[in-house]
Amino acid sequence: MIVGYARCSTDEQDLTAQRQQLVALGVAPDRIYVDQGLTHTTRSRPGLREALAAVQAGDTLAVTKLDRLARSVTDARAIADELVARQVALSLGGTLHDPTDPVKRQIVALRWRHRLGPVQIAGKLQLPASTVDAVLLRCRISRLRQIDRVVCEPIRRYEHDAPGAMLHVDVTKFGSVPDGGGHRFVGRQQGEKNRSATAERTGNRNHRGEPRTGVNYVHTVIDDRSRVAYAEIPGNEKSSTAVDVLRNAVAWFADRGIQTQRVLSDNGSCYRSFLWRDTCAELEITAKRTRPYRPQTNGKIEGFHRTLADGWAYARRYQSDGERRAALPSLIHFYNHHRLHTAIGNQPPISLLTNLPVQYT
Repeated sequence: MIVGYARCSTDEQDLTAQRQQLVALGVAPDRIYVDQGLTHTTRSRPGLREALAAVQAGDTLAVTKLDRLARSVTDARAIADELVARQVALSLGGTLHDPTDPVKRQIVALRWRHRLGPVQIAGKLQLPASTVDAVLLRCRISRLRQIDRVVCEPIRRYEHDAPGAMLHVDVTKFGSVPDGGGHRFVGRQQGEKNRSATAERTGNRNHRGEPRTGVNYVHTVIDDRSRVAYAEIPGNEKSSTAVDVLRNAVAWFADRGIQTQRVLSDNGSCYRSFLWRDTCAELEITAKRTRPYRPQTNGKIEGFHRTLADGWAYARRYQSDGERRAALPSLIHFYNHHRLHTAIGNQPPISLLTNLPVQYT
């Protein structure tokens, strides 16, 4: 027997599409259990409890997508453990996952935990490599890029439909360049001499009173849909500075036809401040934050930070920190207008902004 489950978060959302997909998967209409209008403020899902109570050993629980069944990785694991214990199969949009198949579980475990390829897994389990490859393909983990390197779980990607629907913000730090160049290009010994001489000239000291060259705080903003980026280098990462950067970024994006609706940040102190909250409310922007210790949610801007490091901060030898600062606008222009981005079909980010005068659609 196949039992279906459908869920949506608000009363305004329609469950018709999910019901139709479940019926197409072979679920009888009277065996579809639903939860509608349950927000994140409650963990109670009576429809899911009824669906789990209705399935027996050998039955199948069908959902259209994994995020309709579980709200988090922890939630998904708990439900999966219950299905395994009760010997109930799970159908995700027509792809059947049978927890009673021990070989399949071994293949998936080796793939997730050790990131092994089909040939290596086949050698360990004494199976044909083609069989292992078929299992990985059905489980949608046939390529290593589909598995997060840090948590060894399938990568869950998301993207908003229109520019401005979500802006990602963050602060990254780069050590200041001493006069004459840093150790990456002049060597450790000469780099240390340059650092000490620059610190003595500027008078900067660390908490122990030792000379230091300082840190550049680069505030970055990137649009979720188009990947168009904005960056500034103010002198700190205080909440007042973060707010000023947000105002400047919103105005900068507005000049390019992007109206900001949401902004996503990590849990840094500047983004948890009342000033940040009040400024977002003033600008009519919904402020969102990632879960603690979950930087993957803000992965687009983390990827942009790597681009900054490779294409700007450590791209060549700079004779001073001022020279490197002056080079940032050129990198931002190149990134937005000329650098092809694989995530948006090998186009430069600016090409997705259809409200620009030369790009009306």
